[in-house]
Amino acid sequence: QVQLVESGGGLVQAGGSLRLSCAASGRIFSSYAVGWFRQAPGKEREFVAGISWSFGITYYADAVKGRFTISRDNAKNTVYLQMNSLKPEDTAVYYCAADLYGVGSPPPDQYDYWGQGTQVTVSS
Repeated sequence: QVQLVESGGGLVQAGGSLRLSCAASGRIFSSYAVGWFRQAPGKEREFVAGISWSFGITYYADAVKGRFTISRDNAKNTVYLQMNSLKPEDTAVYYCAADLYGVGSPPPDQYDYWGQGTQVTVSS
């Protein structure tokens, strides 16, 4: 069982930055791939970024490539999402999710555990 808690969301102006954290319980967090997803009002949940459990292979949605960076610190059981050059269209609730021995790729149905989400609002 893994419990995930997101933090770091908030209100920021366009062009600004935020760093989201996904803190996990459990001693084998290093065996999980972690994905970040987001859901804006009236829209479906979409993949943002993911990182594999081994070798730290990363995936990004085209909409965030070059602006967002996912990383992990297994010693702290935490995965980060650094978000730079934020745009109003990045406004959404951001969720992290974990997949045992996964690769961190987009399909959401491969992820077994989900956090409660953190709100990110980007003003124009």
